[in-house]
Amino acid sequence: MKLLIGNRNYSTWSLRPWLVLRHFEIPFDDEVLQLSGPDWRDKIAARSPTGKVPVLIDGDLVLPETIAIIEYLADTFPDKPIWPADRRDRALARAASAEMHAGFPALRNHAPMNLRASHPGRVDLDAVRKDLHRVETLWGALLERSGGPYLFGAFSAADAMFAPLATRLRTYELPISDMAGRYVEAIYALPAFQDWLGMALQEPWIVDDDEIDVIQGRVAPGTLA
Repeated sequence: MKLLIGNRNYSTWSLRPWLVLRHFEIPFDDEVLQLSGPDWRDKIAARSPTGKVPVLIDGDLVLPETIAIIEYLADTFPDKPIWPADRRDRALARAASAEMHAGFPALRNHAPMNLRASHPGRVDLDAVRKDLHRVETLWGALLERSGGPYLFGAFSAADAMFAPLATRLRTYELPISDMAGRYVEAIYALPAFQDWLGMALQEPWIVDDDEIDVIQGRVAPGTLA
């Protein structure tokens, strides 16, 4: 089994299934397909049906899309608690994951994942206030129900879905409650996340489209070292 991923520093969608695979000790290899450089889109399109990452390869199966990959892993390894065991919790976990998949556009656009960076005060709070409120409401309800430290007690696919958002909160030091802060700390404390983070910090590549200085027009594309 192989997972094709983008640059670890930036690729939110790659991080999610990678965390599931690593945390639940499912044997796999990974391969980085860079999200920049000459003809990078063509190179990914040659390996991915959608022209995007991640892609899971299992024998002759070539499977794109993060949630589909996670569901395939849950079906293939039913002994692994990838989703919560309780039927109602499982439904809530899938609902939260679907909301993350389709929602939080302001945080996506104004606070891109960048694990190597620290940019406090660089995000327009008015632009992301609605998303931050929803994060607090959603996480708060689930953590109160479960008792934490993760959304459904033990780490699950729902936490993998929200891990990139947690990194955005830290990178840009966005204002959050103590409850949300403890959840962000729990994500960072996860050994699988630490493994990913360690590799991300060693990457030399820069993706201009995910650098806040380029997005906000402070520096020209191609000038970041």
